[in-house]
Amino acid sequence: MKRLNLLLWAILICLSLSSCAISPIEADLGDPRLTVQRRAPNQAAIKGLTKLGLGGNRDGILYIPENYSPDRAMPMLIALHGAGGSSSNWNSYRYRAEERDMIVLAIDSRLRTWDLILGGYGDDLQFLDQALKYVFLRCNIDQENIALCGFSDGATFALSLGISNGDLFSHLIGYSPGYVVSLDPLVGKPKMYISHGTNDTILPVEGSRNNIVPIFINDGYDVTYNEFDGGHLVPATISEAALDWFLGPIVDDPDIID
Repeated sequence: MKRLNLLLWAILICLSLSSCAISPIEADLGDPRLTVQRRAPNQAAIKGLTKLGLGGNRDGILYIPENYSPDRAMPMLIALHGAGGSSSNWNSYRYRAEERDMIVLAIDSRLRTWDLILGGYGDDLQFLDQALKYVFLRCNIDQENIALCGFSDGATFALSLGISNGDLFSHLIGYSPGYVVSLDPLVGKPKMYISHGTNDTILPVEGSRNNIVPIFINDGYDVTYNEFDGGHLVPATISEAALDWFLGPIVDDPDIID
């Protein structure tokens, strides 16, 4: 994937959308590589919903299902909110975590949105690194099933960061992304799920349909693309479809009789 192509697309998006805050002509957008190393946990995991306690007023949440056991590795979803949002936007995913036996980590951007969109990687990448280290110290994570997920600006951040950290993230989920910035190195080929509403007036669907998705497919990524009739949002049906793609559909227990 050519960095130039994606940066040019970022410029076009920014020129056409007043809500876009990135400065795409920055010479140095920072290092996209995370430093966290997966490891065997050595601290107790607290089940249920807890705050990370790492970032003050802008922090994050961790949800560990009640049936978690350190003897069994669980998949993990890392969720990134849209501009002006917070980790609490993903509260409904704690119910999905119980249904699907997965751990959910959601963090807050340090400022009103993610730092890549504001000019380059920095404090947000470092905070994500710190949050992941916190989780790996406490939870047995399935290394083959770690998804980085985001909505809107969070989707832009997730897809851009994910393609440089494919040795950590097996799957990337982008709900209504604005664009993607590709920085060397590009590592691995994580699978991708991208959705976009056909009536999105904030970040038009053409961005995904005509640019982001074709560029990734042409570069050899495995991309599942799902357009839906709606605006700039993540309908419950899209969340479920993305999680079915990530972990497989929920299978009813045949031993349970209605």
